Amino acid sequence: MNSYDVAIIGSGPGGYVAAIRCAQLGMKTAIIEKYSTLGGTCLNVGCIPSKALLDSSHHYEEALKHFEEHGIDIPGEIKVNLKQMITRKQAVVDQTTGGIDFLMKKNKIDVYDGLGSFKDATHISIKGKKTIEIESKNIIIATGSKPSSLPFIKIDKERIITSTEALKLKEIPKHLIVIGGGVIGLELGQVYRRLGAEVTVIEYMDRIIPTMDAGLSKELNKVFKKAKFSVEVSHKVKSVERKGNEVIVKADNKKGEEVTFKGDYCLVSVGRRPYTDGLNIEAVGVKLTERGQVEVNNHLQTSVNNIYAIGDVVKGAMLAHKAEEEGVFVAETIAGQKPHIDYNLIPGVVYTWPEVASVGKTEEQLNEAKIDYKVGQFPMRALGRSRASMDIDGFVKILADKKTDEVLGVHMIGARAADMIAEAVVAMEFRASAEDIARMSHAHPTYTEAIKEAALAATEDRALHI
Repeated sequence: MNSYDVAIIGSGPGGYVAAIRCAQLGMKTAIIEKYSTLGGTCLNVGCIPSKALLDSSHHYEEALKHFEEHGIDIPGEIKVNLKQMITRKQAVVDQTTGGIDFLMKKNKIDVYDGLGSFKDATHISIKGKKTIEIESKNIIIATGSKPSSLPFIKIDKERIITSTEALKLKEIPKHLIVIGGGVIGLELGQVYRRLGAEVTVIEYMDRIIPTMDAGLSKELNKVFKKAKFSVEVSHKVKSVERKGNEVIVKADNKKGEEVTFKGDYCLVSVGRRPYTDGLNIEAVGVKLTERGQVEVNNHLQTSVNNIYAIGDVVKGAMLAHKAEEEGVFVAETIAGQKPHIDYNLIPGVVYTWPEVASVGKTEEQLNEAKIDYKVGQFPMRALGRSRASMDIDGFVKILADKKTDEVLGVHMIGARAADMIAEAVVAMEFRASAEDIARMSHAHPTYTEAIKEAALAATEDRALHI
């Protein structure tokens, strides 16, 4: 029987990063994955393939709507080749997951193919082509999450689908109904809207991206309306039924009236649930919360001392980069170091166009906590860089403490917001004031100038270009 210092169950961003860090710290490490490729949801059927389709569909939309204005004439009809789009997406996935294989070999991490389940607190049974057993002093649960549904919805994976199926459709829907106005639904909705589908988004809450700052929701809603998205908020879906190639969705609007939506595909994107199926955690006494998450303490230790859990399977935002931070945290904790994670400074991103990004507290949270704050906001359309690229939608908003000027939250929507948010994370990690950011030189012309201008607006309302 092979013995290890650390064994990780699950090879998503949390799991494989934990494995690499454990190996770097001199621990003999194994990773167990039940699927044929490493990388988990994110690399195979999540973050990476969805970004590939978002980029491809964005190029198509640019060619269709903006190339002529740029002086680029394309003779003949511009057509979508969905099969090639999906093929390119898969090539990106294959290259990325292949990169994880390389990293495992480079760091001398043993990879086991099969379903890992607990035999006891230090032994894991791996059921693959044959069943084997390994021993490990420490075990990290990194089994991630699966798409959630609603109790009355039967996902058939053909017409009533999850994000996994939406990434490999064989045709462009005529009318895609999206249940859920969160990150996944909006990103995939935008992909198919660009490609010519009619798209209706149905959201239970009173606004899309309801967990983010309300100003971002409002601005993104405006953008979607311009793109002829149908966004129906404050709607409670009560039935989803398939009749042949038609899907019929019934919902109650905020007045309590029944509304019917008909389409040829229905994407159910109402969130994700922690995935612990097949782990046999009852055998070791690892406790779960009421929501099915693995219960952990501040060191990400479960109720069994040598077993840890990270990523989507524990509390907190279900984000790949949060899982990665937790993977490093646990590896360093096992090695006897004293790492830290500031969960307030883990950014959230929506990869629509314009992109939406956020870190720290929202206005709603600050009001709820009765913290006095000031706001500095700057529109992207006032930037030369935005006008040059014709990406004028959006703004940057900085929330700073009224007394100390410390930056408490940064919320942005605009071109490359997903990349720009890192500046805000760095600033807040070092507890910068709005004045600190305002005094830093930002290259001209760049989208990041909006951050400097918003910081100027937050300090005595002295933005320069508006």
